Amino acid sequence: MRLEILPVLGIGDVAEGDDLAELIAGAAPWLRDGDVLVVTSKIVSKAEGRLVDVPAEEGPARLAARDEVLAAETVRTVAARGATRIVQTHHGFVMAAAGIDASNVDASKLVLLPKDPDASARALRAALRRRHGADVAVIVSDTMGRPWRNGLTDVALGVAGMSAIRDHRGEVDPYGNELSITQMAVVDELAGAGELIKGKCDQVPVAVVRGYLTAPTSDDDTGARSLIRDAAQDLFSLGTAEARTAGLLAAATLADTALAGGAAEATEEALTRAVDAVRSSIAEATRFTPVTDAAAVAQLGALLDGWPATATAAVHCRLADDAEGTPADAAALIRFGADVHRLRAALAAQGLGTTLLFGPDGSALATLAV
Repeated sequence: MRLEILPVLGIGDVAEGDDLAELIAGAAPWLRDGDVLVVTSKIVSKAEGRLVDVPAEEGPARLAARDEVLAAETVRTVAARGATRIVQTHHGFVMAAAGIDASNVDASKLVLLPKDPDASARALRAALRRRHGADVAVIVSDTMGRPWRNGLTDVALGVAGMSAIRDHRGEVDPYGNELSITQMAVVDELAGAGELIKGKCDQVPVAVVRGYLTAPTSDDDTGARSLIRDAAQDLFSLGTAEARTAGLLAAATLADTALAGGAAEATEEALTRAVDAVRSSIAEATRFTPVTDAAAVAQLGALLDGWPATATAAVHCRLADDAEGTPADAAALIRFGADVHRLRAALAAQGLGTTLLFGPDGSALATLAV
């Protein structure tokens, strides 16, 4: 395969209502069937009127207006560090500031992403084919960062005329191994190749990659949506700080699950791991005394109606000072309660649901029924 990457020069500034197919065909009458047209999303957005007014001068008013626009374009915040916001857009893209851009546009405007980049790509492809006879594939591209890697690269937001993914699953490599997971995001690779020619300051918003498509192009209804990972398969759906906050929130609202009959099978190993984890996280390891006791289940069963037969163990936590006969002050009781909660979270991490029971006389004794 031999690839050529060709710039489309002379398009100039694009305004709302401009006909992109006419502008591109006029600047590139040399387009051929099978070419891949890589179009910067910004000129698509400008032509479609995806601009909002904001104060031109830097300051609180402009910042507040930008924040309002960002909130409207955001489905959820994935991570936030200082002024930086990584968010998921209505399209499903995860990117900084929802792709909102203030470059290469008048200072009083912000450019939003196209409302439906796949539809934009299909419309441009159809117009070029219908009016100018060029059967090309179209990629609408934008710049993104990548987790764990510095630097930016262009990726595909929309595509028409070709599949977004080259699926190698089921093929056999030269060593006789069947490929089972290899799916290449070829439209992202082509978008990145086009960016090498377009640049950021050269006012070249369109590039053509020639030589990749060896067969006639075809309409593919899935578009770039197939590049968005399903939420159920997303192992990194939150930033580190946000995931920690979500975990703490979940721990703070732990439900009493053991008595509901859905408790996981408890093992001494899991109990020991949970207790050890909590002990290692507490500066004063003697603040409370946890004791695992499988035999205690029988005693609990005598106290509670409907105790599930599957229950196998319990953890008793007693405030150390109380065990020694010294009255516990309020601060010690608060610390004890926090420690018990840590233990509940640690047991939950081991897959062990718990029910929290306190001493019948109000003493500093808690039993976590597992």
